[in-house]
Amino acid sequence: MKPPALTRVADGVHFVNTGSANWTILTEGRSATLVDAGYPGDLPAVLWSLERLGHRPEDLAAVLVTHAHVDHIGSLPELLRRAPHAKVLTSAAEARHVRREFLEQATPFDVVANLWRPGFLPWALHIVRAGALRDVRVPAAEAFPAAGPLDVPGRPVPVPTPGHTSGHTCYHLPEAGALITGDTLVTAHPTSRSAGPQLLASLFHHDEPAVRAALDVLEPLPAGLLLPGHGPHLAASPADAVALVRAGRG
Repeated sequence: MKPPALTRVADGVHFVNTGSANWTILTEGRSATLVDAGYPGDLPAVLWSLERLGHRPEDLAAVLVTHAHVDHIGSLPELLRRAPHAKVLTSAAEARHVRREFLEQATPFDVVANLWRPGFLPWALHIVRAGALRDVRVPAAEAFPAAGPLDVPGRPVPVPTPGHTSGHTCYHLPEAGALITGDTLVTAHPTSRSAGPQLLASLFHHDEPAVRAALDVLEPLPAGLLLPGHGPHLAASPADAVALVRAGRG
C-alpha cells in the first residue's frame, strides 16, 4: 500500500488525501471521528491513517458521511467490524442512501460512455481495482439526532447541501475555521483537467442545478480552510472559492 498524504491542518483536524478520495479525522483525547471512508480498497489506508495518529478503530466514536457514493463509504463495512461501537451518522435522506434503500450514483454505463474524455480511462481502471463495482451498504446508518453541533469529537456542524445526492451534507468545524465540503465543491479530480475550486463533472451529480444552489449555502460560512472530497485541502474562504467556481476559473 502506498501511504496517502496525511496532514494536520488544525488542532485535532487531520486531512487524508489518497489522490482519488479523501477523508478527515477529528481527534479529541483518545476518541476520534472519521468523516467519509474512501473506496473498499482504501481500508488499509484508513487503518494506517488512524494508526499514524495514535488511534485504533475501536477509538472511533462516530463515522460521519457526506454522501453514500462508493468512494466515500466503501471501506465502512469492514471498518465497522473493527469499530463496533462507532455510530454512522448522516442526514435522514442520506442515511437511507447509505443503507441502499435507493441508489443515486453514476452507473458503469455512464462511465463507459465517457471513456473518450481525457483522464476517464485511467481513472476508471483505478476505481475498478479499488472496489467501485462492489455492492456497498451500511445497514447501521442513522440520521443525526439533532441540529447544531454534533456531540462527537470535533463538534462538527452539519450543513445540508442536497444536489450531488439528495441528502448530501457538508460539515462546518467552527473551532478550527474549516469546512468539509464533500463533493459539493472539490479542488481537483482525476477526470478534471483543472485545479482549484470546481464542481465535479455533470454525470457525477444527481441534481446539478441543486449543487449550484448549494453553493449559496456554503458561501457565507466563516472558514478559512476547505477540506474537499477530492483534491488537496485549500486555504481559502468558502466565499472566495464559490466566486472562482461561478467565474468559471475553477
